[in-house]
Amino acid sequence: MHIAIAGNIGSGKTTLTKLLSKRYGWKPNFEPVDNNPYLADYYKDMERWSFNLQIYFLNKRFHDVVEISKCDDTIIQDRTIFEDAKIFAPNLHDIGMMSDRDFENYTDLFDLMISLVKLPDLMIYIRSSIPTLVSHIERRGRNFEKSIRIDYLQGLNNRYENWIKNYKGKLIIIDGDHLNFEENPEDFRQITDQIDAELFGLFPLE
Repeated sequence: MHIAIAGNIGSGKTTLTKLLSKRYGWKPNFEPVDNNPYLADYYKDMERWSFNLQIYFLNKRFHDVVEISKCDDTIIQDRTIFEDAKIFAPNLHDIGMMSDRDFENYTDLFDLMISLVKLPDLMIYIRSSIPTLVSHIERRGRNFEKSIRIDYLQGLNNRYENWIKNYKGKLIIIDGDHLNFEENPEDFRQITDQIDAELFGLFPLE
């Protein structure tokens, strides 16, 4: 199976990926952040590096999806190819940080890739407000994220909500503001109960 976790920057995707991987024995697939050759430059000059960064992510994400489709294990993925193309790239285009030419090129490439892949068996979306996202971003202390603007995060959040509203696959929505799944076992249990119901039927795994 292919399980995917979606959510804005700082929503807790990586944390939840690790917890669910440990809980179910699923193989984790993490977003390439620490070794990303464009990310630091991008946050210094979004307009200059936006296309390079999005192509990098698109390439990595498509490679991951192809590998997942070949794998017999259950994979849990930290962020999906759909978020890059439906949220991040359009947002950059709308705010003038990606040119029409680059956005059209990017979209054509995505459309070709997406014709070759299918939706995850389960999408888990972490819905978080801007104050929660900012708190998480500040707590993890990545230097390149210090320049992220509130209006940028809000634009992404708006696009996430529109995307999720029209999502056609199997979906669970997690309340990222009120469920402290990292530190509260009962909050985490609420999430796993939902997953058990969606994937395994009425009776949760013990």
